Amino acid sequence: MKKVFLFSFCLAGLFMYSCSKVGGGMGFEGDEYNEHGESPFYDVSDHPISTFSIDADGASYANVRSYLLNGIKAPQAAVRTEEMLNYFDLDYPYEGPHPFSVNTELSDCPWNEENKLLRIGLKGKPMATSERLPANFVFLIDVSGSMKADDKLELLKDGFKTFVDQIEAKDRISIVTYSGKVKTALEPTPGSQKETIKKAIDKLKASGGTAGGQAIQDAYALAEMNYVPNGNNRIILGTDGDFNIGISDEDELVELIEEKRKSGVYLTVLGVGRGNLKEGKMEQLANNGNGNYEYIDNLKQMKKIFIYDFMKFYTVAKDVKVQMNFNPNTVQSYRLIGYENRGLDTDDFEDDDEDAGELGVNQNVTALYEIQLASSDVKGEEPTATSEAIGELDFRYKQPNGASSTEFGVVIGNDPQSFESSSDFQKFTAAVASFAMLIRDSEYSGTSSFSNVISWLNECDLSDPHGFKAELKTLVSEASLIY
Repeated sequence: MKKVFLFSFCLAGLFMYSCSKVGGGMGFEGDEYNEHGESPFYDVSDHPISTFSIDADGASYANVRSYLLNGIKAPQAAVRTEEMLNYFDLDYPYEGPHPFSVNTELSDCPWNEENKLLRIGLKGKPMATSERLPANFVFLIDVSGSMKADDKLELLKDGFKTFVDQIEAKDRISIVTYSGKVKTALEPTPGSQKETIKKAIDKLKASGGTAGGQAIQDAYALAEMNYVPNGNNRIILGTDGDFNIGISDEDELVELIEEKRKSGVYLTVLGVGRGNLKEGKMEQLANNGNGNYEYIDNLKQMKKIFIYDFMKFYTVAKDVKVQMNFNPNTVQSYRLIGYENRGLDTDDFEDDDEDAGELGVNQNVTALYEIQLASSDVKGEEPTATSEAIGELDFRYKQPNGASSTEFGVVIGNDPQSFESSSDFQKFTAAVASFAMLIRDSEYSGTSSFSNVISWLNECDLSDPHGFKAELKTLVSEASLIY
């Protein structure tokens, strides 16, 4: 049986969405996105099983922020709710024995009083700096003519130099650049030679075309040549996503990345700039390359990626899949909020050849289901301990260098609490999801409003050492003036 993500949404499949078409604002002409529609409600009688890959990206939030702070509506296709949620660090508790633990909560749904809201929170295993594995990093940097702006190559250079400050002597860094041609700008260099690495970065200048396809192949070849067994092998690609020489078609690039991920090398994609941002292409490269995708819009975001979230460059679990088997005696219908392009078929859950998302050290991932419970007369029988449960929640994952998966699961009880008495985690993630639905003009936003979102955020008291959660309130206020 096929999983709930049938992708038969109201929009006719995938298409490229140009920012120049944003209503109510001038937009950023030339930026392109993949539109995946919005997942609908599914009746449990027809589709009792929901299966998806985790998505630990945070690019969508940073990208949307850059629109709103410029007084411009974000394109609907730029708003991916799962990435809005997973941009923020949440202090979910971690407990072994698996490389991530699970935190769940069921409450009333704040934008639809007739429904419930199920939160599934994953927390990656923390790791001390001393426990870090030796790393083989390859910086793959776009130095084509389109990267000349200060918010592109120069911002990336600052970021990569900041990254160099975080590595250790046991690590190695190489640099591959590409414009009209591909060049190895730095052979593998130990982390103890930080000034040598930084000088190589400082020399980078932007000019010429964009031979991104060949550059990806060369970067993987370099990473494989210097592969560290049982270590952290990763390419970090910095680009605006405009590949115009050699392999440039998105499907061909994805096929290339799918083949290269078998090497055991991970891929992080960092998007920058405006006016030429091929955002859909970059997200798909990361999704299919055992990696993650982030967008850098300012210096603070650069610090978030390269300093505050540095440990996310180290994977604790790969190919992480989630499968929720809903109990038809207690649940009538459900909707997974976001993850539209991360859906899997039911059979994919146990297929170790099927790719899924990666989870970094101490990283959190959240998924939300809006649930319509079955009424008592629908059950038709006296409830038992099993029928009282919402359903069974199962996970599969592989170790970072493993080939076979491990499975474990938890039962989700039918014990919803009021939203007012729910945890700060529940209120915060509900606020972010509601905000995403509002700026997407979602048909499922119910009674959501910008003032409600700010109210829920004000009720939260979560750790915020760098002010990103506080900044969200400002962003919601800005959005209320635009939408």
